Amino acid sequence: MRIPAHSVCTAIRDDIVSGVFERGSRLTEELLARRYGVSRVPVREALRTLESEGFVVTRRHAGACVAEPTELEAADLLEVRMLLEPLGAARAAQRRTEAHLKVLRGLVRLGQDRAGRGESGDLRSLGGWFHETLAQASGSPGLIALLTQLRHKIAWMYAVEQPAGPVDSWAEHGAIVDAVARGDAERARALAAHHAERAAAAHRLRRTDRPGRRPAAPRTGRVRTSQHSVNTAGVRH
Repeated sequence: MRIPAHSVCTAIRDDIVSGVFERGSRLTEELLARRYGVSRVPVREALRTLESEGFVVTRRHAGACVAEPTELEAADLLEVRMLLEPLGAARAAQRRTEAHLKVLRGLVRLGQDRAGRGESGDLRSLGGWFHETLAQASGSPGLIALLTQLRHKIAWMYAVEQPAGPVDSWAEHGAIVDAVARGDAERARALAAHHAERAAAAHRLRRTDRPGRRPAAPRTGRVRTSQHSVNTAGVRH
């Protein structure tokens, strides 16, 4: 049994985004293979993928390292997302299925209920699921992949403050879904553009100077994927 490189890639990406691996730190194949309980082959493939995504860079005499994006590069990501999310909403209005609408409406009901009660604990994750589902409803694999990558990179670079008006924010989500349900692509695009612009104001660049942080401890035989853990104990490579 061979652990797929995409599972290792997901685990490394998650640890970069969460700050386990600091920006600029080295990523040796030996350390990563030991941490995730896999051979160096899927680690090598995963690092190539992460380099193509911009999370990893290869430096002379140092090898693979966590990238150190500039403030300009970070700002560009928000601007690109503000362009792509409205496009995704417009396409969703043309290509969504009833299953997509059911999930979107369910998320809006939950979000509006939580916001109305002042329960902000899971609003951010609900919002993430909403935008992920809206992207899926676009029916465009290329656009979905770009938005997913943007979401990961923005989460890596930015901290997001709780919006000042969560009730208004979820009202905007509801209006987008209504436009998507009616098949009104231009209305969906305009509403999504306004929502993305307002949401961008809540993003604050993360600090990168975190002295005294201990290196990540090795993991034992377990690689996380986006859905579940894969037990790799006793697997031969």
